Amino acid sequence: MAFAAAFGVAAAVVPDSVAAGPSEGETMEDHGDMAPGAVTTAPAGVSLAAGGYVLSPMTAPTAVGDPGELSFQILTDAGEPLTDYAVAHEKDLHLIVVRSDGAGFRHVHPVLDEHTGTWSLPWEWDAAGTYRVYTDFTPAGSQEGVTLTRTVQVAGDYQPVTAEPTQTAGVDGYTVTIAGELVAGAMSDLTVSVSRDGEPVTTLEPYLGAFGHLVALRDGDLAYLHVHAEGDEPEPGDTSGPDIGFMAEAPTPGRYFLYLDFQVDGQVRTAEFVLDAAADRAAGEAGTDDGAHGEEPHGH
Repeated sequence: MAFAAAFGVAAAVVPDSVAAGPSEGETMEDHGDMAPGAVTTAPAGVSLAAGGYVLSPMTAPTAVGDPGELSFQILTDAGEPLTDYAVAHEKDLHLIVVRSDGAGFRHVHPVLDEHTGTWSLPWEWDAAGTYRVYTDFTPAGSQEGVTLTRTVQVAGDYQPVTAEPTQTAGVDGYTVTIAGELVAGAMSDLTVSVSRDGEPVTTLEPYLGAFGHLVALRDGDLAYLHVHAEGDEPEPGDTSGPDIGFMAEAPTPGRYFLYLDFQVDGQVRTAEFVLDAAADRAAGEAGTDDGAHGEEPHGH
């Protein structure tokens, strides 16, 4: 998603020890002074090459239910495999996989073969379709994170999902809600709350350096945005809840898929939301007013 390393739907307050710089391309916080919907460069997570690195072709099972391995390399522009990474959010590399319609989200951490520079992990597809695979990493010695992506085709009976806006998700008996609105080009407060059986959950555990880990993808091009919750890095043994706060800024109006990873009793669960970002009317009106009082166009 840093929505932080590349991707976040927001600019979040993250301690220096875990925060990586912006990925190649724009993150949401880069657009604070721009007109609503204006983007000067492509956002992260829409290219297989960025920042001097290239994502190799993916090796993966090609059909639903076939067990196998997903593997790849991060290559330099010279074609050499990258083997030295900086730790960002407690991992050398974050792997995000999601189908083109927003279904089948997974956030996992493959293992690196330091001799060949190959990342791999056991893999099996649950459903057919076109999948986007994101690699989120920071090269050693760099202050900037990089997000690269490729697509993988999976054969089988494809049943697409039409995502509708939802601010409530149920997972393993937990009810997770997200309050607030996304506004394109403007900062917004989002608060995620976790409950179970109608009672607030106050035993959220640290996961990847925060009490909640948020990834957001823009419907249409699946631009990748990724952040952590606000606040200082928790210490081992700390707990929190039921609320997790985020500062969010969508780069453009439109629909966004949001995926929140949270941990309780050592188990990580994922809550999924769909939010629509509206245009920033206030900024639009301000721009209109400024134009009305500015210099007259030539020819009048």
